Amino acid sequence: MTSILLTGSSRGIGAAAKSALEARGAKVIGQATRTDREDTVPSNFCEPNAPHELWHAALARSGGKIDVLVNNAGLFDPNPIERSDIEWLDAWEDTMRINLTAAAQLSRFAVRHWQERGCTGRIVHVASRAGHRGDSPAHWQYAASKGGMLAMHKSIARAYACEGILSFAITPGFTDTAMAGDYLESRGGPGLLADIPLGRVAEPEEIARLIEFCALDAPASMTGATLDANGASYVR
Repeated sequence: MTSILLTGSSRGIGAAAKSALEARGAKVIGQATRTDREDTVPSNFCEPNAPHELWHAALARSGGKIDVLVNNAGLFDPNPIERSDIEWLDAWEDTMRINLTAAAQLSRFAVRHWQERGCTGRIVHVASRAGHRGDSPAHWQYAASKGGMLAMHKSIARAYACEGILSFAITPGFTDTAMAGDYLESRGGPGLLADIPLGRVAEPEEIARLIEFCALDAPASMTGATLDANGASYVR
C-alpha cells in the first residue's frame, strides 16, 4: 500500500485529493492546522518545528515508511502595502513559512528518508499560476512563495532523479475553494471570468485528479514537469 503525506487536507483541493487517493487504495495521512479527525495530524506551520513534528508523526502512523509527499497547504491572505511595516512583514513571513518554508522542510525530510532507505519516492508540489504570472497588489507574498516553490521543485527534480526521487508541480489558476472565494468576490466575482477563456474556474476535483496522477501514475520521465490548470488564463 502506498503511504502518502498530504498537507492541507481538510478542505478544498486537499480534501478532494485525499478522497481521490484513498479511492485508489493509498493510505493518506493528512495535515491541518486544527482537526479532530483520527487520520489527520494537527500541525500549525507558523511554528518552525511543526514540519519536523508532523513528519515523525506521519512516519509513526504509516509504519515507518512514506512513499509520496504532497505539499498542498497554503495561506492566501491579502497584505496591502498600506499596512504598517511590522504588519506587512509579519504577513509576509507567515505566508512564506506556510507556503514555502514548511514545504521545503518536509521535502528535505522526504528526500533524506528515501536516501536512507535506498528507495524511490515522489513529491507533488501544489503551486499556483501566480508563481508564473504574479498576483494582485495585495498578494506579493503569495506569488513569491509559489514562485519559490516552483524553483525548489525544479532543483529537487534535477538533483535526485538519478536516485529515483521524482518531483512534480501543479499550478492551478482560480479554483472553487473556500480559500479563493473571498478573493474572487473582491476582484469582481463573475467579471473575473472574462480573463479565463474556459469561462469558469477549476473545480477542486480537477486539481485532485492531477495530484492523483502525479502521486501514483506519472512516468518517471515526467519528473521536473509543471502541469498548468488555469482554463487557458495563462499559457506558457
